[in-house]
Amino acid sequence: MLARSQPPVWFEAGSWDHPLGTDNLGRDLASRSLYGIRTSFGIASLGLIFSAVLGIALGVIAGLGGPWVDRAIMTVVDVFITLPNLLLLLCGIALLGSEIWVLIVMIGLVRWEAYARLVRGQVLTIREQGYVEASRALGGGMVRVALRHVLPNLASPLVVILTLSFPGVLLMEAGLSFLGVGVQPPTASLGRMIGDGRDYLVNAWWIAGMPSIVIVMITLLFQLIGDSLRDRIDVRADG
Repeated sequence: MLARSQPPVWFEAGSWDHPLGTDNLGRDLASRSLYGIRTSFGIASLGLIFSAVLGIALGVIAGLGGPWVDRAIMTVVDVFITLPNLLLLLCGIALLGSEIWVLIVMIGLVRWEAYARLVRGQVLTIREQGYVEASRALGGGMVRVALRHVLPNLASPLVVILTLSFPGVLLMEAGLSFLGVGVQPPTASLGRMIGDGRDYLVNAWWIAGMPSIVIVMITLLFQLIGDSLRDRIDVRADG
């Protein structure tokens, strides 16, 4: 408690014992930021994987399953698109609680429709190719066509879209924790740290500022990685 609200090291009152300063309880912001990165990164990564697997599976089924299946899945996609993400998240958390697995599932449920629409559009193009028609003529079922011919051709665009989507998922988790409905104390997350520091912005801005800077840096890093992958993978960019 004697070290509470110490400024970062570049301030006159700062100390190398706490290079990024301390919060209102005297906890080191550098170590808590590292722990918060692990928590926020883990939740965002698992939520992204869950949404991608669900969206890709439904997108492939919609593209290969025939007109009735396609229409049914796309209707569900349209319904989810019209629902506000924040409202859906808050309703799910209110019903199921604020455990970490609930956050992962709810983040996945509000993000899957984008992958379903993307994959469905790609599958409609790929299924008309000659090698797909040849596989069907030789007796290949929908599962074989999807695993052997469709998914390998979707790998490159999916890697790019997943990389570019990660910052949005991370910000979603941080926003929920900032509102107090995400990760609960004493577990540290970047959004929760920002929420805890909002009452001290005048006298100790670094309590909320340092985790905010960390989120900005992570978001910028993944945006740069996504742009680089898109430039390398998209052959149209070479022209």
